[in-house]
Amino acid sequence: MNLLDILSPGCVLAPLGSTDKKGVIDELVDCLVGAGRVADGKALKEAVWTREQTRTTGIGHGLAIPHGKCPGMSALAMAIGKPPRPMDFEAIDGQPVKLVVLLASPPDRTSDHIQALARISRLMTMDEFRERIYATQSSAEIYDLLKAHESRG
Repeated sequence: MNLLDILSPGCVLAPLGSTDKKGVIDELVDCLVGAGRVADGKALKEAVWTREQTRTTGIGHGLAIPHGKCPGMSALAMAIGKPPRPMDFEAIDGQPVKLVVLLASPPDRTSDHIQALARISRLMTMDEFRERIYATQSSAEIYDLLKAHESRG
């Protein structure tokens, strides 16, 4: 799976305006709605927030991947946000989060949803890539870094 198939440049926000978990999730969902990738922002916010309250999506190494499934979507969509400073996301390693990748999926695309989560996770386990993306200062830098990496296959 190529992440650029589900991410448009306008859905990368750096820096985010929000500094708390709920605000960040809402901001990223609103971005997907504004880009025409999600029709029912309220339903997606509820799905992602319900999932987040069940178990944190702060998976460690400074990364959080909040995600949810939402009816009315025809394809997966992703938004990336970089907080202005590392923030508490109740991550499993207790460390602050430096990057938030929100994944939204139609309810009937479970396999694609899992593949996308796995792709993001694998990418962020690469120390060099992770440090480079955390060092970025703008939305364009984040998108370009992903584009360069994904174009290599």
